[in-house]
Amino acid sequence: MPLSADFARRLLPLLPEVVSGYGTPFHVYDERGIRETHHAMTRAFESAGFRQYFAVKALPNPAVLSLLRSAGSGLDCSSPVELLLATSVGATGADIVFTANNTPPSEYAMARELGALVTLDSPQLLDTLDPLPAVIAFRAAPHGLAAGSVLMGDPVRSKFGVPAGELAGAYRRAKQLGATRFGMHGMTCANELDTKRAIRAAVDLIELAARTAGLAGIAMEYLNIGGGLGIPAHPADAPLDYEAYAGAVTAARDLAFGADGPRILSECGRYVTGPHGVLVSRVMTVSRKGKDVVGLDACMSALMRPAMYGAYHHISLPFATGRRTGRFDVVGPLCENMDKFAVDRLLPEPRVGDIVLVHDTGAHGHAMGFTYNGRLRPAELLLTADDQLVAIRRPETFDDYLATAGWRPLSGLG
Repeated sequence: MPLSADFARRLLPLLPEVVSGYGTPFHVYDERGIRETHHAMTRAFESAGFRQYFAVKALPNPAVLSLLRSAGSGLDCSSPVELLLATSVGATGADIVFTANNTPPSEYAMARELGALVTLDSPQLLDTLDPLPAVIAFRAAPHGLAAGSVLMGDPVRSKFGVPAGELAGAYRRAKQLGATRFGMHGMTCANELDTKRAIRAAVDLIELAARTAGLAGIAMEYLNIGGGLGIPAHPADAPLDYEAYAGAVTAARDLAFGADGPRILSECGRYVTGPHGVLVSRVMTVSRKGKDVVGLDACMSALMRPAMYGAYHHISLPFATGRRTGRFDVVGPLCENMDKFAVDRLLPEPRVGDIVLVHDTGAHGHAMGFTYNGRLRPAELLLTADDQLVAIRRPETFDDYLATAGWRPLSGLG
């Protein structure tokens, strides 16, 4: 969807000078919008002992993680590097949730040593971790509505979590090994915009947790309902009703466990930062190749979601008002025909040098970047709450590209 009116009002007057002096492409994020979204989530769940843990994978920039930490957010990690990143911005102990899959025991041990809330993806890990984490939480495999997600897979095809029918046995085994504190995790949605479906998926997890706790003879300390809440992509899309979602989830928790039941945690990423970022690029070429094609100086190294998932990202030319409109393919300079931000997109007639905005890149944009073809990842900027533009990651350079290359014989092998 188009960036918010407030973000546009504050950013657009700054863009021509920044583009002229700093160059393109770059991502820019809105501190004010990110903070406001986090606070709105917390207010909606105020009676549920709630805490939101930002999914680091969505936007792993220390400046953004620091501002979320200062707003009260925890951090959700799934790799050692993300754990180190979390600790580098001051997250400690239960400020961190570690949820990974097909993961070496050493990584779980690292998370345990940091005091993180550790989510186990398989009961087999119980035999490899000594001592056990302070709280044992298993990830439930997709079930109920979550089993219909193309991104997560159904119970037969998903690589994630413990099948629902095996959870009680897993918790009983943990209890036999001496565990006394328990939680449950489930990734209940994937980019879900339908409020009723999001509610039903979360309620499925809550009800499963209650049944499992009864069968295993344990008390649940927390329920992590995961992330996966969507943001409107098309301008006509309606946003998810987060207050209704929070109210229904809290009511379901109270019904299943009582008002003093387990705390509710979530680990949203896209929902928190996605709408509050744009990729700023410029038009390099306008040509006719069977259809009208607009070539940008940004490519899949800055945003691969359209090519990878067919994801829709709104595109605008903020300084092209009054021009006739037409349909254009919007592409990048990568040597891949998939390197397209949009196909047959209705736009004002582009001209070489025009500034182009690709919207909703505040999550899974820069983070999913790569360096194929030597197209290096771009800079990241932050529009602060007092309307200053700050560089929070410089563009990559040739030296960065070669930093890990070398000739180092491995002694003792062969």
